[in-house]
Formats: sequence, C-alpha cells, structure tokens
Amino acid sequence: MAQPKQGYVMTGISATDNVNPVFGWAGFCIASLALFVALFVFWAGPFAPQQTAGVSLGELAAEIGKSTLRAAAGMEQPEPVARARDLDDFLRIGVAMLGGLAIVISAVGILRHEKRRPAIAGMVIGTGAILFQFFAFAFFALLGVLVIMALLNSFSDVFSGLFGG
Repeated sequence: MAQPKQGYVMTGISATDNVNPVFGWAGFCIASLALFVALFVFWAGPFAPQQTAGVSLGELAAEIGKSTLRAAAGMEQPEPVARARDLDDFLRIGVAMLGGLAIVISAVGILRHEKRRPAIAGMVIGTGAILFQFFAFAFFALLGVLVIMALLNSFSDVFSGLFGG
C-alpha cells in the first residue's frame, strides 16, 4: 500500500478554497450600496427643484402648438438646446457607476478563483441596481407617453369642435 509523501495531508480542499474572497465581498458590498442608493433615490427623490405637472404639461402643450404653427408656416424649428444636469441626474449616474463597479470587482473575484457566492451575489445585486433604475425610468416614460397621448387626444376634440370636424 502506497503511503502519502511526508508533509502532504489529504483533506479534500483545493488550493483555490484558501483564497480570501476579498474581491467577491468588496463587489457584494458595493453592489448592496448601489441598490440601497437606487432605492433611496427612487423613494426619497427628486432632490432638484421640479415644476408641477400642470406647468410641465402646459409648457409641453404650448411647445407642440408653436411647433405645429412653425411647420405649417414653413418656418425653421429652433436649434436643440442641451438640458442642464441636476442633482438627480448625478445620483442616477452614480448608482449606475456603483453597480458597474460592483460587477467588475465581482468578476475579478471570480477570475481569481475566490469563493463564488459573494462574487456572484455582487454581480447579481449590482445588475439589479442598474436594472431597477432602468425599469423605473421605462415605466415612468410609458406613463408620460400615455399622459401626452391623452393631452393630444383632448386637443383633437377641441380643434374638431372649432373647425366643424
């Protein structure tokens, strides 16, 4: 019967299991922070001053009317103006960057053959923080489109009554 060489102990643990999962846990912590900040921004925001919905819809209706009149008269439309960024924009960008950083750091943990659970959890939660913002934005954009369509529909009723349509 062959004896194991001196100094070797057969424990069933591979060499990669002894690697401290520093990157996996760092990715998990950063991803958790990103998700927490995303939820905070969603529920506690907006932090920058906002117009009321009535003012915003009134300005949108006025812009639609002016644009229609310019197009009917054959005039050129005004040049696009870049929108200034506010605190809410920077917070949303920060959450996306934290989520991306968590994904990258967690991937480094997997590439270093650290324990997989913290690294995979960091990747999943980081992705979740980014997707949470994306789906919240998409949901509110859809609601905005529905409100604009309802507003335009109400204008069509007003104009059809004025012009006998």
